[in-house]
Amino acid sequence: MSEERIDISVIIACRNEAAHIGALLESLRECVKVAGKTVEVLIADGMSDDGTREALTHFQPGFPRLTVLPNPGRIVSTGLNAAIKAARGKVILRMDAHTNYAPDYIQRCVETLESTGADNVGGPARTQAQTFWGKVIATAYHSRFACGGARFHDGDYEGYVDTVPYGCWHRETFDKIGLFDEALVRNQDDEFNLRLTRAGGKIWQSSAIRSWYSPRAAIGPLFRQYFQYGFWKVAVVRKHRLPASWRHLIPAGFVAANISLLGFSSLAALLDWHSSAAFFFLSWLAMITVYLAAAVFFAFVSAGKQWWM
Repeated sequence: MSEERIDISVIIACRNEAAHIGALLESLRECVKVAGKTVEVLIADGMSDDGTREALTHFQPGFPRLTVLPNPGRIVSTGLNAAIKAARGKVILRMDAHTNYAPDYIQRCVETLESTGADNVGGPARTQAQTFWGKVIATAYHSRFACGGARFHDGDYEGYVDTVPYGCWHRETFDKIGLFDEALVRNQDDEFNLRLTRAGGKIWQSSAIRSWYSPRAAIGPLFRQYFQYGFWKVAVVRKHRLPASWRHLIPAGFVAANISLLGFSSLAALLDWHSSAAFFFLSWLAMITVYLAAAVFFAFVSAGKQWWM
C-alpha cells in the first residue's frame, strides 16, 4: 500500500500553551477544511507541564493527520526543526500557538507562495487584545515610531520585506538554507530569513494572509519578552557580523548617545570646562526632549488609528 500523499505540512512549536491551544486547534481545523489540499499538522510540544499535552491528546482522535512530537530542547527552534524533519509535505507552513487564523489562512499562504515565486511568504502581524493593557500594548505594537517602521507591523502593506511572521516555504528551501539555528532561544526566524535573503532569496508579505496575534496583556511579561528579543538579536549580529535589519541598531545607538553625552558632560564638569559641560548637557537635554515629544505625538496618532477611529 503506497504512502499517503501530503501536500502541506503545518508545523507548530509550543510549550505551556493550555490557555491558547484549544482556540488554535479550532482555528486550524477550519483552515484545513478550506485549504482544499491534504494537510498534516505536526505540533512539537516542549515538555509542557500545564495541561497542554493532555489537551493535544484530547483533540487528536477528531483531528485527522495531527501528530504530537516531543521537543526535549523546549525552545522554538528545536521544536520547529523536529517538526520539519518529520514533515512529509511539499510545502511547509509555520503557525504559532498565540495566534488565531482566518479560515483561508493556509489557502492564501500557498497561493501567494505560488503566484509570487517568493521563497518565503506570510501576512502582517495583526493583533487581537481583550484587556485594557493588552489594547495599549497592541496599539504600540502597530506604531511605526515604536517598531522602527518594520513592515510586518503594517496590516495594509503588500510587497517584498526582510521578514514575515511565521512563514511558508517550499520544502527545498530548507535543503538549501538549512534548518533553524538551535543555538537561538529567540529570533530564530529573523536569523533564518537573514540567511535566506543573503543567499538571494525573496520574502513576500501579503495583506490577504490574515491572522491575529495575542500580545502580552501586562507590562511585566512584555518587558521580559522584549528584553529576550533584544538579547538574542545581539547573538544574530555576532553570528553574521551584520544585523538582520539596520533598524535593530537604532535602540543601541540611542542608548550610546545618552551615555556619551552625559559622560562627556560629567567629564567636562570635573575638568572645569564649564562651557563644554553645558554644551554636552544641553545637547542631551535637547535629544531627550525631542524623543519624548515624538513619543507622545506618535502615541496619540497610534491611539487615534486603533481606538478612536
